[in-house]
Amino acid sequence: MDVRRRSTATEPAKNIQPERTMKVKVIDDPKPSEVLPLPLYVTNAVVFTLFFSVVYFLLTRWREKIRNSTPLHVVTFSEMVAIVTFFASFIYLLGFFGIDFVQSLILRPSTDVWSVDDDDDDEDIIIKDDSRKAPCGAALECPVPQNTPPVVAASPKVASQVVDSFPVSTPAITKDDEEIIKSVVAGTTPSYSLESKLGDCQRATAIRREALQRVTGKSISGLPFEGFDYDSILGQCCEMPIGYIQIPVGIAGPLLLDGREYSVPMATTEGCLVASTNRGCKAIHLSGGASSVLLKDGMTRAPVVRFGTAKRAAELKFFLEDPANLETLAIVFNRSSRFARLQSIKCTIAGKNLYMRFSCSTGDAMGMNMISKGVQNVLDFLQNDFPDMDVMGISGNFCSDKKPAAVNWIEGRGKSVVCEAIIKGDMVRKVLKTNVEALVELNMLKNLTGSAMAGALGGFNAHASNIVSAVYIATGQDPAQNVESSHCITMMEPVNDGKDLHVSVTMPSIEVGTVGGGTQLASQAACLNLLGVKGANREAPGANSRLLATIVAGSVLAGELSLMSALAAGQLVKSHMKYNRSNRDVAAAASC
Repeated sequence: MDVRRRSTATEPAKNIQPERTMKVKVIDDPKPSEVLPLPLYVTNAVVFTLFFSVVYFLLTRWREKIRNSTPLHVVTFSEMVAIVTFFASFIYLLGFFGIDFVQSLILRPSTDVWSVDDDDDDEDIIIKDDSRKAPCGAALECPVPQNTPPVVAASPKVASQVVDSFPVSTPAITKDDEEIIKSVVAGTTPSYSLESKLGDCQRATAIRREALQRVTGKSISGLPFEGFDYDSILGQCCEMPIGYIQIPVGIAGPLLLDGREYSVPMATTEGCLVASTNRGCKAIHLSGGASSVLLKDGMTRAPVVRFGTAKRAAELKFFLEDPANLETLAIVFNRSSRFARLQSIKCTIAGKNLYMRFSCSTGDAMGMNMISKGVQNVLDFLQNDFPDMDVMGISGNFCSDKKPAAVNWIEGRGKSVVCEAIIKGDMVRKVLKTNVEALVELNMLKNLTGSAMAGALGGFNAHASNIVSAVYIATGQDPAQNVESSHCITMMEPVNDGKDLHVSVTMPSIEVGTVGGGTQLASQAACLNLLGVKGANREAPGANSRLLATIVAGSVLAGELSLMSALAAGQLVKSHMKYNRSNRDVAAAASC
């Protein structure tokens, strides 16, 4: 760490801001209006006149050639001059008035990803929203305000630890960048348009980052900036980035599942989680491993439509659930993708509103976008036979996505997996430090009875969401889908005359993919590669995502086994006090 960036309580406030001494020679490109030694309005008038004159002349000549059956490629000298004049005037007008517009068209990501409308009206609204005063009198000129920390007596060792724990990440700002930063702070340049205007994602991030600090008056120097590929997230992962978050990744395993060993990456900031899962993996491995069964593989999307009467809604329901019509609808649906294959449509009615739950396979992708396209195709097709159908929304929450719902618990969504293992009694005692009888009794009272008393929905487990979230973040899945993906019921019972333990987890809605979204980012792709499921499986489409789902279930099995053992043995508080507490003096650190 550069010690010049450190600040102490005795230093004056003006020295807190890191020095930036960079000499930049700026050579401004001449504007089109500066090429001709004429006043700007005269130049524009001349070019406009030439442009429309030659356009009229060329169109007239073109019409005469068509009437006289003269080949169009035969041109006279005057026509050649007119063509040259046309292109020259067109380039001038384009360069003078339209260069920003052209850049935005070329560099702007597709609208279906960004969902950003760059119309003038919307831009005016955003400019108004972004127009805020800077936190000091010299609004556009002042540096980021920094509060001078109070002088507090602390040991040099503690103070050094605190300073070193927050690395400074400050991108260099050039003279050209400074002008753009000022326009962003003033609200004349929308922050969201920096990537499209500059064509450089890292530079856009640096400018947005600096502008944010000036507007809010808060330093974000502890947020890392360097060392990330911002081009990789443009238009698909994150909008308006200002940096990235560091989350440590640990390894649990090897997890012996279906005869193969897996080192499971887990991204988490919770102490004991990886260690606990690792202990469960050890108990499973020494007992011969776990096995898994994939029960179902189908992503869902449920649009809601409205009719004038409940009778008409029921007619469409009967039509969709008729097996004779499914083949026709499947042809329409499957046009959306090479991998999307319609499996079923289940409907439910609320008055004159109809909810249609489509289910389809999606290959190695998680598949939300894929199934949404297929559903839209079917809705457009149904509009011909049901013209009075009013589509209220492509999603009516009967799917159900990123919400705990009984329909996912019962019908399943994504991958439905059961994973089981028989843990030998010796391993229960030596590795898990408890006994079979205690585990079975605790599972009945906690995971089953206790969850029922709490009115749990899909939460008949100890901490399945802990493992699911950690694996999801490490492998580039949608963390919000942890909500339904963590639906899990953990079962434990004695076998082999009570000597051994049979443990299983049933997870009906694991939503994962190995292509698309965050899976293509370098860090997440590395974790997928570690598991052997990176990208799409060319030989058997969908095999990689299904394997990833079973690994998630196997990891949950290990985590459930270890935590339940810690609870049964009374080790939970002791282990967290040992591994999940900071050794640093928190009070002294906060004061520093």
